Amino acid sequence: MALILSIDTALEEASVCLSEDAQVLAVKNNNRQMDHAAWIQLAIRELFAQTERNPGQLSAIAVAAGPGSYTGLRVGMATAKGMCYALEVPLITESTLLLIAQRVKKEINQASVYALPVLICPMIDARRMEVFTALYDFGLNEKLAPGAVVLDETSFGNELKDHVILFCGNGSKKWQHLCIYNNAVFVDVNRNVTDLAESASKKFNIGTFSDLAYTEPTYLKNVYTGKSK
Repeated sequence: MALILSIDTALEEASVCLSEDAQVLAVKNNNRQMDHAAWIQLAIRELFAQTERNPGQLSAIAVAAGPGSYTGLRVGMATAKGMCYALEVPLITESTLLLIAQRVKKEINQASVYALPVLICPMIDARRMEVFTALYDFGLNEKLAPGAVVLDETSFGNELKDHVILFCGNGSKKWQHLCIYNNAVFVDVNRNVTDLAESASKKFNIGTFSDLAYTEPTYLKNVYTGKSK
């Protein structure tokens, strides 16, 4: 049986969980974003203690690769890669945007309640009127590649002519104030690390792993830092 540690520190709330063949054994959460780096190692140790498992039993480690918070992504990726290297287990990565869309699909349950084809548009706040976003159909197939978009009144106008779009994620709130389209539906969902565990189990079973040496977080735009004086 595959024992997988899943790590998601991409956004405001961080979560880690242990799962065995997609069956979640235990979850730890932290809602103080500035504490993710200090919290994560203790949380992982508590997971193993709670489930009476040990790191040597791990089959793989999964991490939400972004987009999201620059610092949060680095914390999660560094933790996952360091443990993979030390334990000699494979790394599994998943898009934060796809994980949000996966949660929406579960909570909406059916696309057939709408007269038009349904798309899912997760949005992650990237400050000001910019969001990290993508478009997925209800089968979670990518229809618009992830990218950074500056929102205005005309955003997604072409897609909304022929589709109902379910907007979700913490960036969708500022788009809701601008949106003028009747086919736009705003869905309030909470991310759940169990979605990462489910995705990781599927990828593990088919051998879809990320390169441990070269995998980096998905930032989607350049990160600028001030020069020290």
